[in-house]
Amino acid sequence: MDLLFLCLVVFLFLLAVFDLSVGVSNDAVNFLNSAIGSKAASFKRVLIVASIGVFIGAAMSNGMMDVARHGIFRPENFSFYDLICIFMAVMVTDIILLDIFNTLGMPTSTTVSLVFELLGATFVVALIKMAGGLDLGFNDLLNTEKALSVILGIFLSVAIAFVFGTVVQVLTRTIFTFNYRSRLKWKIGIFGGLCATAIIYFLIIKGAKDLTFMTPEVKGWIAGHTWLIIGGSMAFFTVLMQLLHVLGVNVLKTVVLMGTFALAVAFAGNDLVNFIGVPLTGLSSYTDYAANGAGDAHGYLMGSLNGAANTPVWFLVGAGVVMVVSLATSPKARNVTKTEIGLGSAQSGEEMFGSSRIARRLVRWSLSAIQWVGSVTPRRVRQWFDRRFDTGQAIMEPGAAFDLVRASVNLVLAGALIAAGTSMKLPLSTTFVTFMVAMGTSLADKAWSRESAVFRITGVISVIGGWFITAGAAFIGAGVIVALMHLGGHWVMIALAALVVFLIIRSNVRFRRRKEEEKGDTLFQSIITEEPGRDVWPALSLYIATHQKTFLQTASEAYSLMTQAFTSDNASTLSKLDKRLAMEKNVLKNNRRKETLCFRQLPRQEAITKNAWFHLTNNCCMGMLYNLKRMTEICREHVENNFLPLPQEYASELENVRVKVEILFNDAANLLEAEDTGVANMLRHHCDNLKDDISRLCGELYDRRHDEDSRLMTVIYVYLNTLQETQELVSALRKYIRADMKLHGLPTRVIPLSAEPALG
Repeated sequence: MDLLFLCLVVFLFLLAVFDLSVGVSNDAVNFLNSAIGSKAASFKRVLIVASIGVFIGAAMSNGMMDVARHGIFRPENFSFYDLICIFMAVMVTDIILLDIFNTLGMPTSTTVSLVFELLGATFVVALIKMAGGLDLGFNDLLNTEKALSVILGIFLSVAIAFVFGTVVQVLTRTIFTFNYRSRLKWKIGIFGGLCATAIIYFLIIKGAKDLTFMTPEVKGWIAGHTWLIIGGSMAFFTVLMQLLHVLGVNVLKTVVLMGTFALAVAFAGNDLVNFIGVPLTGLSSYTDYAANGAGDAHGYLMGSLNGAANTPVWFLVGAGVVMVVSLATSPKARNVTKTEIGLGSAQSGEEMFGSSRIARRLVRWSLSAIQWVGSVTPRRVRQWFDRRFDTGQAIMEPGAAFDLVRASVNLVLAGALIAAGTSMKLPLSTTFVTFMVAMGTSLADKAWSRESAVFRITGVISVIGGWFITAGAAFIGAGVIVALMHLGGHWVMIALAALVVFLIIRSNVRFRRRKEEEKGDTLFQSIITEEPGRDVWPALSLYIATHQKTFLQTASEAYSLMTQAFTSDNASTLSKLDKRLAMEKNVLKNNRRKETLCFRQLPRQEAITKNAWFHLTNNCCMGMLYNLKRMTEICREHVENNFLPLPQEYASELENVRVKVEILFNDAANLLEAEDTGVANMLRHHCDNLKDDISRLCGELYDRRHDEDSRLMTVIYVYLNTLQETQELVSALRKYIRADMKLHGLPTRVIPLSAEPALG
């Protein structure tokens, strides 16, 4: 049994290595976002600066390891076997949750994961122990006071970071404006001095006491000369930054790199415990048990964990190496980076999130509040603020998402808040703080325009909601797993270990496969970032044609599936198709938004000429989608209610219509590549003929309705609705073909619409 426990501890460390890799994709990327988004330096240079910060922060993180040792549970009342079950459950749950969120590209919190996994697993083990007759209460088993302070610190950091980010950015922008280069003469020295002093204060004075080589004498001297160090740092760095500015050095880039270093130190000092704290505590527990436990895993209590952690520095530095290597090589890290930079970008571009009702309400209320504030504010004050916050004068590096002023505030403020929490032994969530500071500064910078605010707010709500989901999933998941381990014994532990290895392998294979399939929307990026004056219409035309060809093929397939499922009484296919069409609506809306952004790259006159036809083609596609959805909904309801199926005679008629519709849609999709006027006019003529055929079928159906069995009237009405919606579908396709020809400047011949026979 002792050998099994040793193997479990080794497995915990193997999981910790993977956890470092997965966790750094989610967390360490936070201190790179501002430098990457502002293009302050090359990625390689940013990574070097961050790596140095990670190593120094790792050396400071020893004090935070106590959170995993006795921050949540009271180890003196738990046996070695209890804690091994808790630690295994925490690591297994943590890896599964983090990998799921990273694969989805959603930043989550490793701190929330750790705290709620420990809390959930300890809570369940406490229930098991009390149910087994142990005369102890929850207060004797859980460190409820410390756990509550940790949880409050985590979630309060959301509001604190957002408010601080907004207020500080408003003050900074008021001083520098968006045209900041014209106001750097004397202000830049003071600004750089303040930033550097904040870094020195929080990372040296607040963090120095946790350095392994700090002696009590040195700590005492620092504590007694705090204001001297602050004043000296302010004077020195103010002069230094002003001198660098005079010498032509971009001080803001220097501040961004210093902030990247500061946040990297804060990250490693605060969050390293989330990755290796549990395995190190497991190792310490096993060492104590092997020396003093006498083989009684269920009876030996782990009071030794109440002592302070003394983690060897080489352990911490080794963890830093794994983090840096993972950060430089992980494709999932780029996926999470894209989320935060996209939500805070000052540029219009592809929005990663859709629209939600609460976001629309918040935007409307905010606009009303802004309008009211504007109405009661004196005109001169409004004009002064408008000049200060004129985004048209923004100065940004080529390809940047925001400017260096905002990047500086993001990094320095987030690093200061996290380091302050670390100094108070509160594991503030690095993800929460950096993300919400970035959202606060982007709001203050008017980065959320009326065209993007709904999508950005939806994104922020989605990310915050993901954090709360993480908390619940971590608590429940760790609780379930620890119950299985505690009650099932070592065979369940081995089975869960095999399961987590399988999930890790499968997740990475699926992620790589999906990235290979997607390969990014490179054409959109090339159009939206094209230099003004370049002819982007050929690329934009191809981009639009690709989307619409895909839609026409999807519409053809959907119509085929719908008619075949209706005639064959297949409710399952109709239900799946209904959900698929609902998703296709979001795809159409997203494509339309991106194509509209691309239209802004066209010369004004050309954009005006093509705009009407472009929107008409999109409206026709949306109309066809609605036709398909209405048909599917009615057919699905009929089939799911187990009403009489469509008689064979009518099924044969509908099959003939289906074949003709498929041919029309496939020919229209192929037309997008050929752009042949003759073929287009012929297809429009075929649309008219098919509409006439459908009108004839409807007329015959009306003539025969009195002779049919009354029991068939319900299915005949569904059939009639399908024919009428098909007619509208073909009519929309005909309009689409004409609009597409006009969009590409091709002549179209007027084809008179055939007179339709009266129905009934």
